Formats: sequence, C-alpha cells, structure tokens
Amino acid sequence: MGAGCHRTCHGSGPCPRSGCFREYFVHKFRAMLGKNRVIFPGDKVLLALSGGPASSAMLRQVQEGLSRETAKRLRFIPGLIYVDEGAVRGQSPAQREESLTRMETLLQATGFPYHLAHLEQALELPASILRPGPGGSGEPGPSYKEAVEGFIQQQRQEGDGDGGTSLPSLSTQVGDLAAPRLPAAARTQELLRLFEAVETPTAREELLQMLRIHLILQTARTRGYTKVMTGESCTRVAIKLLTNLALGRGAFLAVDTGFVDDRHGDVMVVRPMREYMAKEIAFYNHFFDVPTVIAPPLPTKRQEKPSIHRLMERFLLGLQEDFPSTISTVYRTGEKLSPAPAKASSESQRCLLCLCALDIAGEEELALEPTLITEEPEWNGCCQDTAAAGAESRAAFIPLLCYSCRLTFKELGPLATLPPYVRTEAQRRIRRAEMKQQSQEVPLEDEEPGES
Repeated sequence: MGAGCHRTCHGSGPCPRSGCFREYFVHKFRAMLGKNRVIFPGDKVLLALSGGPASSAMLRQVQEGLSRETAKRLRFIPGLIYVDEGAVRGQSPAQREESLTRMETLLQATGFPYHLAHLEQALELPASILRPGPGGSGEPGPSYKEAVEGFIQQQRQEGDGDGGTSLPSLSTQVGDLAAPRLPAAARTQELLRLFEAVETPTAREELLQMLRIHLILQTARTRGYTKVMTGESCTRVAIKLLTNLALGRGAFLAVDTGFVDDRHGDVMVVRPMREYMAKEIAFYNHFFDVPTVIAPPLPTKRQEKPSIHRLMERFLLGLQEDFPSTISTVYRTGEKLSPAPAKASSESQRCLLCLCALDIAGEEELALEPTLITEEPEWNGCCQDTAAAGAESRAAFIPLLCYSCRLTFKELGPLATLPPYVRTEAQRRIRRAEMKQQSQEVPLEDEEPGES
C-alpha cells in the first residue's frame, strides 16, 4: 500500500492522515473513469450498493468527485440502489428490517435519489429483462471531449451563478419507500421455495447473482439510467475469473469481469473499483470512516462442501498470504482477454439466462455432450403424464442455454419453481423457433398442390 503514495512519507507506515493515501486512492478511481471514457457528462448512473466495503468506498468516491470543492468534478447524475437479500441469507424479518433501516439512513445521508428493492421483486420481473434493450450498442454521436465541452457550455447558458458547472439538484429526490417495509410473506415463501429446490450451493450462488443483476437492470431501465456502477474490487475480480473458468464460462470472462459489460444493450454495467485490492479498500474505509453494512453469506446445509465460489475464494486468498502477487497476476491475465466471444448476432445465438453467445459449436468435441445424454433418462423415467410433459418442457430449455448455464439449469430444481419471467421468455423463444422451422418447411410441402 505504501508503494501507491505519490509523496515520500516520513516515519513508518503510509501516513494516511497526511493525505498521501487518500490522494492515491482518489486518483486511481478518477483515472479508471478517465481512461475508459464510457460515462459521458449528464449520464444518469445507478450505483449498485451492497453495503459492503467495496461498494461503500465507491459511493464515497462518487460523493467526493461530485463535490464543489473538487477541481475536476465528475459530471454524471448518480442514483443509488440497494437490493435486500435477507430472505435467502437466513435473516429473520426483524434482522431484515434492521438492515434496511441502517442502509436507508446511509442512503438518505448522501442526498442522492435512491431505490430500495427486495429480492422477492425479481419474481415479478417482465420477460423483456432477458432481451437486450434497443440502441445500446452504438457509441454516442459526439466524442467524449466534445460531449464535455457541450455539457459545460449548456450549463453556462442555463445557470450563471455557478460558472456553469453545476449539476441538477440531487437532494430534492427521495427514495421509493418512506420507511423500510418487507414484501408479503407469501412472496417471500415463493422465493424461499425457489432457492430450497436448488440442488447445490454453486447453483444457488449463480441464481442469486442472476436475480440481483436482473432486478438492478429493471430498475435502471424504468428509472432512465443508462449506466450501472458495481463495486467489484481487484480481489473479487480475480476470484470471479477463476470461478467462472471452473463453471465453464471461459469464453465470457472479458464481459463477466471487465470494466465494461454491454451485453444488455441499453444499460451498460461498469466496474470502476476493479483495480483496488481488498486490503486497500479496507484501509481506506477504516482511516476515513466510511460506513458499511455487511450481509451474511448464503447458508449451506453442509459446511464441508461449500460452493465453487467459496472454494475458489479460499484458494486464492490462501495463496495471496504466501505469494502477495497472486491476485494481481490473475487480474492482469484477465485484462488480456477479448469480449468478442461473448457477443451474439441474433436472439437464436444468445443464451436465455446470461445473454452471452451460445458456445455450443462442435458439441461432440466438448464436455457438453455427456451432459445432454444424461439429461434425458434423469427426467424421462417418470411414468406420469404430467412428469413426461415437464420433461419435454425441461428438455426444450437446453438448446436455449450456453454450456455453463446448462450445468446450472440442471441443478435449479423443478420448472414450476423457476422465476415466472424465465419460463415466459423461454416459451416465447421456443414458439418462435418452432414457427421459424415450420416456415422453412412450407416450400417443400407446397411442391405437391394436388394432394389434400
């Protein structure tokens, strides 16, 4: 950490109180945004907060970057979202209320507009959340420099007391809820049944991540945000790199862990904290009194067999203790990957769940083939008609999924417990595929017009 200081520090330690460490920390955040230049002046940016150290530090950086005292201020319009996951993390209603109250107090103190969401709301999402939004793939018309100059000029014309650099008032908006209020008990039970039906802790972690990002994405779309900031640190990115490799997502590492994730089209996900080590973030939060709210991990029935996510985290952090360059080496390796393999040109080539390209070319050469063979006997062994119909529906999902999502899907339990928006979108895509196939067969049938 001392190596990051820009000035010579006297005495032992990085002398954080003198400002060296703070300047280094702030500079890294601003440099990450300036280097990539994907957030334009006037953009509405939704900060996804978990209450943990990294997202809390990210919020503090945005607060300082938007302050009037900063020489080169950030010029985007922020909003905040917190997703309450207490139901699946084993928290009681009283504990969830307490966590929500603490988080709402922190969010209100920022003066930014904020949105409190519950994971249960993911069960009410529209099926359109599994389709990329329109018009998000192209770059904005003007260059970044032209956009900055145009924004400043516009502000000067609109307001003269500020020198033209003020942003619209942020403190006039408040959150969606006047007081924390939990969802209906029936909806919570439905969510718990969904997670209880999942067979492995790994699939449970993947399901939680999917529901969370879809809920954040829906909030961004309905509230007019074009960017979403998440708080993954360098340590978390390195863990995710190796985890996703183990889960069969090697082709999608660049979008899963890179600075920019534009698979959703109209809403871009950016990760501005990805060059900070977890230790740096912990020191910053401690020295400058950044408040955090820590959520408990997902409960597991057998502690000796946690998820692949937890195993990989223990593995990397254990190596980091003996070899301090482990995390940075894994992270830098991931920087060399290209996002091209994750891009799909059409809906039929896009995974239903993760929206990345279907990596199923040459199935016979992949580990994918054995999973398809074992799928049929597992579900077709039932003699009841309803079970057979369910097996047919379940088998129809498989061609819509990439390799990694197929493995996760097999462990998600009965179709009836899946989120309604997933089933609805799958049925729509299956019907479209059938119609397309029938339209291709029509000319062959019309060759014999005399037959009835």
